[in-house]
Amino acid sequence: MASRSELADFLANAERRAFKQAMFAVRNEDAALDIVQDSMMRLAEKYGDRPPAELPLLFQRILQNAIRDHYRRMRTRAGQVISLSSLEYEEDGADDPLETLPIDEDLQPFATPHAALLQTETLTLIEDALQNLAPRQREAFLLRYWEGLDIAETASVMGCSEGSVKTHCSRACQSLAVSLAAKGLRPKDSRHEH
Repeated sequence: MASRSELADFLANAERRAFKQAMFAVRNEDAALDIVQDSMMRLAEKYGDRPPAELPLLFQRILQNAIRDHYRRMRTRAGQVISLSSLEYEEDGADDPLETLPIDEDLQPFATPHAALLQTETLTLIEDALQNLAPRQREAFLLRYWEGLDIAETASVMGCSEGSVKTHCSRACQSLAVSLAAKGLRPKDSRHEH
């Protein structure tokens, strides 16, 4: 059974990655934060007494279900909301763009400005390409290649067959390759490196 400190350590380590997954899925920072916080609370309340080895899969299942619930709620609300296109945008309430720039804590502090810029641009292209994937492809891709789950674990989290996971991952990789190549980002060819 997981101790309080083991559960707290797991949640602290999973929080940032879970937020990124939720952001890719819902594309709204406030909604992503709510989804992650709700998922963390559900894990602690309902499964906090489970062995530490079970926590990653349980958390991923809870997180993915919370993302699906968000989409269901949005579809329901969309049917009830009137069109607001007649309202005008007021620039007085606009955020200062310099205040909303993300800070990338993972950049190497002593990297050249050019290298830091290239790394940031590359990550932005990859994140944009991930956001354009179909939801199930994105979910399978992130669980397999970001979270490092194997095919059986991914199938369990997604509630589908292992064959479906393989199909979703294959299609995601193909779509990402095409999208990134169209933007000039291609994998390095190890045969030509010196």
